[in-house]
Amino acid sequence: MTYIVESIDTPEGSFTAVAREDGTVVASGWTRSTEQLLARIRPAFRPEEAQSGDVPALEAVRAFYDGNLDSVMTVPVDLHGTEGQQAGWAALRRIRPGSPLTYTEFARELGNPRAVRAAASVCARNPVALFVPCHRVLRSDGSMGGFAWGEAIKRDLLRREARSAA
Repeated sequence: MTYIVESIDTPEGSFTAVAREDGTVVASGWTRSTEQLLARIRPAFRPEEAQSGDVPALEAVRAFYDGNLDSVMTVPVDLHGTEGQQAGWAALRRIRPGSPLTYTEFARELGNPRAVRAAASVCARNPVALFVPCHRVLRSDGSMGGFAWGEAIKRDLLRREARSAA
């Protein structure tokens, strides 16, 4: 199966999505590097080939940056991980824009408030940034914590969401 790759410019820099021919996103993030995105997918599920083309999900990204923060939540994604990761990624999609959780609160959402490291790992292993909004999880002291695409991008996204949600 051939996968399609497209990049667009955003206020936070280039955003690229890799999608199946049916439009389902398998990897995304703030980079123009297809290789960097594909490396975030479990090896057994990595596309063998990716070519430039139109990725419909990027219309939702444009809408997000135009203020429709929920647009990216309707994009179909294809995620491969453990049962716990799958549950975590689904839970991340339920976090409302402008209402970030701490890692402890996120762990509680996953059913184990003491599993903060596991909750953080779910965020770190998310291959479809923005469509699964792992940027909406913070350290308990309110600081950014880690983000694959950089703390500055995470901060900008949270500010944008807080302004639009207000």
